[in-house]
Amino acid sequence: MAAESQTIVVPTDAELLQAQADLWRHSLYYLTSMALKCAVELHIPTAIHKLGGAASLPDLVTALSLSQAKLPFLHRLMRLLVTSGIFVSESNTEVETYRLNPLSWLLVEGVESEDHTYQKYFVLGTVSRHYVEAAMTLADWFKKDLSPPLPSPFEELHGVPLLHENTPLLDKELDMIVQEGVAAHDNLAIGTIIRECHDLFKGVKSLTDCCGGDGTTAKAIIKAFPGIKCTVLDLPKVVEKASADDTINYVAGDMFKFIPPAQAVMLKLVLHHWSDEDCVKILEQCRKAIPSREQGGKVIVIDIVLGPSMGPIMYEAQLLMDMLFMVNTRGKQRDENDWREIFVKAGFTDYEIVKKLGARGIIEVYP
Repeated sequence: MAAESQTIVVPTDAELLQAQADLWRHSLYYLTSMALKCAVELHIPTAIHKLGGAASLPDLVTALSLSQAKLPFLHRLMRLLVTSGIFVSESNTEVETYRLNPLSWLLVEGVESEDHTYQKYFVLGTVSRHYVEAAMTLADWFKKDLSPPLPSPFEELHGVPLLHENTPLLDKELDMIVQEGVAAHDNLAIGTIIRECHDLFKGVKSLTDCCGGDGTTAKAIIKAFPGIKCTVLDLPKVVEKASADDTINYVAGDMFKFIPPAQAVMLKLVLHHWSDEDCVKILEQCRKAIPSREQGGKVIVIDIVLGPSMGPIMYEAQLLMDMLFMVNTRGKQRDENDWREIFVKAGFTDYEIVKKLGARGIIEVYP
């Protein structure tokens, strides 16, 4: 018997027009990313900041040393960036002025503030040619019969993994941008975490920060909790560049092989770079490094916890980050069930999501 044909509901005129507008938006969203890249490369946020926090188009043309002929084109660029929520504008005077908002504040260079982490390189990395080219091969990647462990579209196209010792062989500048972008991304909001989750480090006498980089996070923790003895574990090439600091013990090593013992081990935006299998291996080393739960042993995981509870915009941001990692790494973003599964496989007995801060979750994992 032939399958019954499905009846297609024809959209109304209003729905059809809205669908076309939505199709435009989704097809052209890359231009918003390119407009943001342009603003970063022109240093527009920094120019507005230096002009006292508000700037007209003529002000910007002069500050950025642009030709006067570019003024109407700059207006069109800024109009899109304002509509996209990257800047704000005020037109209640004769001359329209542009101001920073919290998003563009993160793109101002040279701000002296404990909670400010310059995000220029995060933007430039995510819109780089190599990332975009990898994303453009996504359909071809799905069609290929690849042997596990599956390489990312980035690795399949470019021949080397991202954030790997061989990445500079592909492009040294890309490797620098990505390394700087990851560091800026990972160090953002540590002050908020300390303020909002003060009990997270209460009573902790020693802490190992895995993939702690130059120690920025560890220094912030020590400043708030001077009694904590902090160790930063990272690859030799990272540790050798870290500035000498009497308050931090830097250890060059591989977290897959050994993690310096401590009452607590912290993995801040680390595990989403890795597959489930690799996460289990890392967490098993963490479990070896900490004492029992009765002695205060725990692993602190700070990472994205997928879910719509924080609202549709935050959830969309999480899903876009998941796509970013799917295209460019072997990692992924995880929901609570995913996290629970790898904790159990690594031999942990319990966990608690202490708090959700923006797109991130703060998780305590107990042996």
